[in-house]
Amino acid sequence: METALTLFRLLPWIDWVALSFYLAGWAGYASFAKRRSTLRPSVLASTNRIRRQWMLQATHREVRVVDGVVIQNLSTSPSFFASTTILIIGGLLAVLGTGDKASELVTELPFAARTSVLVFDLKLVLLTAIFIYAFFRFTWSLRQYSFGALLVGSAPPHDRIESDAEREQFADRAGRVMGLAAESFNDGLRAYYFAFAAVAWFFSPWTFLAATAGVLVILYRREFRSEVVEALR
Repeated sequence: METALTLFRLLPWIDWVALSFYLAGWAGYASFAKRRSTLRPSVLASTNRIRRQWMLQATHREVRVVDGVVIQNLSTSPSFFASTTILIIGGLLAVLGTGDKASELVTELPFAARTSVLVFDLKLVLLTAIFIYAFFRFTWSLRQYSFGALLVGSAPPHDRIESDAEREQFADRAGRVMGLAAESFNDGLRAYYFAFAAVAWFFSPWTFLAATAGVLVILYRREFRSEVVEALR
């Protein structure tokens, strides 16, 4: 109990409010977006339908080299972000090792909040945790794309598929795997958006609150209200 009180006193109440709003906003938006996409298709839901259609068309092609090239191109994005994330994590861990000097440097920035080294390290740990989560999502997306490539490569020749039901079954399965890969990549990108909001915490908890709200608005508009969504529908 005493340890919990000590931890609670580590930050002012407004910092705890901002951090709680940040965590609840991220988790709540992820849940909201998944439910909302069943009523109003998001970018991900719209492209998942296209992925299924793509897998259905693949069953009619004699040569599926194009499909393999498309899968390879899709997998380059999570591969690039995974590599970039590793560099970011390494940089953050290096900064954690020099907390005193880094804290002094940040306090010299205009409008940056003056905090103790322990609080500064806590903010760095939050950022590091975000990018570690993003790394796992990007690498899982990369693996899922490789699973999708295996499904396309193992599909029977177009003239040996006996019925439309068999084609539909393959499209459902392969399209689902491709959709899961895209969903994992989307989770990683979302973590990057929220990482920018977490950076605002170094300036002040009020900036942290405003940045979190701004990220939520941007994500919603891009996933549900953008011109791309309208075009995909």
